[in-house]
Amino acid sequence: MNFSQWIRQIHRWLSIVFTVTVIANFVAMALGEPPAWVVYSPLLPLFLLLFSGLYMFVLPYTGKSRSEQRVGG
Repeated sequence: MNFSQWIRQIHRWLSIVFTVTVIANFVAMALGEPPAWVVYSPLLPLFLLLFSGLYMFVLPYTGKSRSEQRVGG
């Protein structure tokens, strides 16, 4: 498994963690005033999703330039 595949797998698992923390947040709010750690718990997976998503977004553009350099060079 190369680095890009690891990032994709991590991104998938982070999306599950993020979804679970958001659901837990809504459940806690329905039961009353939730503690601060419950309210802010989705932020860490969200930021990690941001970075892994940006990496995957840029990957095709950097891959094309690398393959063009190999073919042309």
